[in-house]
Amino acid sequence: MQNRFFYILFFFTSVISYGQVNLSVVQDKTTYNGNEVINLNIVLEIEGSEYNQQTKLRLPDFSKFNLIGSGSVNNAFVDPETNTVISQSVTRLALEPKQKGKVRVGSFLVTINNKIYKTEPFDIIVKDIDKKSVASNNISRDVYLNMEIEDREVYQDEPTIAVLKVYSKNMDNFRKVKNIHLPEKDNLNVYPVSFAKSEIDPSDYGNMASQILAVFMLFPNEAGFVEVPGVSASLHSYSNKSKIVSNKVKINVKKLPEGSPEYFKNAVGNFNVNIYNASKEKAEIKKPINIIVKVSGKGNLKNMELPKIAASRDYEVFTPKITSKVNVGMNGMEGEILANYIVIPKKAGEISIKTEQFAYFDPSSKEYVDIGQQTLAVNTFSHEQILESRTTVERVNEYTNNFLETVNTPVLKTTSFKVKEKNKFHWNIFLINIAILLGLFIVYLLFKTWQKKRKLIKKITLERPLGSVAETENEIRERLKTDVNDYFSYLENLKDNKDYQKFFQVVDEFDSEVRNQYFQNSAEDFGNFLESYKGSAVAEEYRNLTRRIQIEKYAPVKSVEGFEELLKDIVNLYSRISK
Repeated sequence: MQNRFFYILFFFTSVISYGQVNLSVVQDKTTYNGNEVINLNIVLEIEGSEYNQQTKLRLPDFSKFNLIGSGSVNNAFVDPETNTVISQSVTRLALEPKQKGKVRVGSFLVTINNKIYKTEPFDIIVKDIDKKSVASNNISRDVYLNMEIEDREVYQDEPTIAVLKVYSKNMDNFRKVKNIHLPEKDNLNVYPVSFAKSEIDPSDYGNMASQILAVFMLFPNEAGFVEVPGVSASLHSYSNKSKIVSNKVKINVKKLPEGSPEYFKNAVGNFNVNIYNASKEKAEIKKPINIIVKVSGKGNLKNMELPKIAASRDYEVFTPKITSKVNVGMNGMEGEILANYIVIPKKAGEISIKTEQFAYFDPSSKEYVDIGQQTLAVNTFSHEQILESRTTVERVNEYTNNFLETVNTPVLKTTSFKVKEKNKFHWNIFLINIAILLGLFIVYLLFKTWQKKRKLIKKITLERPLGSVAETENEIRERLKTDVNDYFSYLENLKDNKDYQKFFQVVDEFDSEVRNQYFQNSAEDFGNFLESYKGSAVAEEYRNLTRRIQIEKYAPVKSVEGFEELLKDIVNLYSRISK
């Protein structure tokens, strides 16, 4: 009988100890100064797998405090002695007191298996409160911002997501928060993810409602403890406009592991590197081709150092133009970065265009990945080889286009008749070209006939006496004077049709005729002439415009806005020179 009693006693003891719930709150001390932060740790410990937490931790009324920070961590393990599952949740709150004296903190509540567990209320003694200016963190004592960072321990150049929330008892205050300014710091790169406001949560903390105002991504670029500055916003009301600032958050930035490749720069994530030729024409010696180096993947794309094209004796490479197609989202920064290089081959045959060696650190595997060099093989040809490889139809089309370009005038826009190269022979296009040539030849004969008749009926003018050398020079200059308006209208047509190659040919021809008008052979001599004839300002403007024309001529990507601005400057300058 006695043995049975002990068995029953041990059974109930094991049942009681098998499963239980403990909810407690611990403060760091009971007495605080007005400028001190109150730290509370709420510990929820559940022993046993049969317990189901039905609600999250509910906070008491914090109307006498400002909630300036919060965080939580969850742990679960199995007790090897009792084989019992133990889950533990620790929530930490940082409070700022609003008033002095004895302040009561209410009970924290949680519902588990339809039973409410709560902590005992306790008192906190607060000494004198420091008076704050109107533009403090809690400007109206009713609205405040809180910044929460998802992962506070990341590697250098690894992203983490930050969420900005606004809290208030009055939901009407949410629409008054505007003009959000994200934090700025030298050792921190910040990129917005979304400024779309979420739905209002009516009971986030105690009796306060909350709303997500912004989500942004942080890239710390140096190791150590990095403090993220507070996010500021303006609070508009009918009477005034004030500023509110969120809390500051410290994140632990881990240093990248040792053993990185010597050519590793700062790429952190997961990337691929490709190199390809964007030019459609055959590569020719001393003619530029467009080579694209594309870096795609996920990571710090916008602030990483891209792999460049390695220097070589076989080609000459120029500074690239960088374009990005990157999306910043909750899953990180994804997309691609394109570096458009101008490469000029120096020899015929097959040349290898290589990128620099590239490596990145993958935070998921915590290892360095070596991609190495990417190579592009390009077959280059001499000018004679390019001409020999053309078909008969291509040669006929080229001769036709050259003829149209030769007889073209600023008034007659014959470039619209240029023949595009085709792989197949089309008889109707060939016949149209022949008809155009015959028509132009007939027009030329009629023009010459009209010129002869005009000379026959022209009256013989009296021979004028010889004047001075200056007068003779002015007379010759007037006869050689170029009709700039015809050139201006022709350049406008070329710009509208985006025929940039012909545009620069006409500009060179126009500049040469204007220089010949003043008996100057080179642009340098003409600049010196303008300095004495028109003044130093016009001469310097002519030199700057000449350099701009050369830069735009060899630019890999040409914009319509840039050409409109260039044509406007050409018209303005040459109109003054030709007066």
